[in-house]
Amino acid sequence: MGVLMITAVIVVLDQITKLIVKSRFILEESITVLGDVLRFTYIENPGMAFGIRLGGRYFFTIFSALATVVILVYLYRIRHERLPSRLSLALILGGAIGNLIDRFAYGRVIDFIDVGLGTLRWPVFNVADSAVSIGMVMLVALVFFEKEKAEVAPAVAPSFSKDKPSPSDEHDNWQDSRSPSA
Repeated sequence: MGVLMITAVIVVLDQITKLIVKSRFILEESITVLGDVLRFTYIENPGMAFGIRLGGRYFFTIFSALATVVILVYLYRIRHERLPSRLSLALILGGAIGNLIDRFAYGRVIDFIDVGLGTLRWPVFNVADSAVSIGMVMLVALVFFEKEKAEVAPAVAPSFSKDKPSPSDEHDNWQDSRSPSA
């Protein structure tokens, strides 16, 4: 399955779950799914992922649209790179598009996944937020492991043949033109 197909699956899954929540829940209604650990709580978020608020509605819409274009262009440029890099960006792209659709349609994002214990709760989020988060963690891990791999890789020493002198041999035979020759 191509990475853009993964992006499409994320967008479709995100939008279907949001439509179900929007059509069957009343705003701020909450149902228990798995004890106190997992609830579905319908909220509409005017901010970014996990309720982060920086700027207004148009800022987030423009930011999401620009991020989507940048990721699409970058995905095209790395289309021959390894799958993990492209997969992480496909997840981020799917999440960005899913939330962008909400911003255009409703002016805010529909969130409903509510996890925590008792009063210790994570901000309510959605499938798109999850995809962005997983993609970002993958991207950071890939960068970290590539850096580790580069640091661990042994340095390749140049090889010298018997016919060719090594740089140190050339240095030993070098004479300064200013010194008297023997």
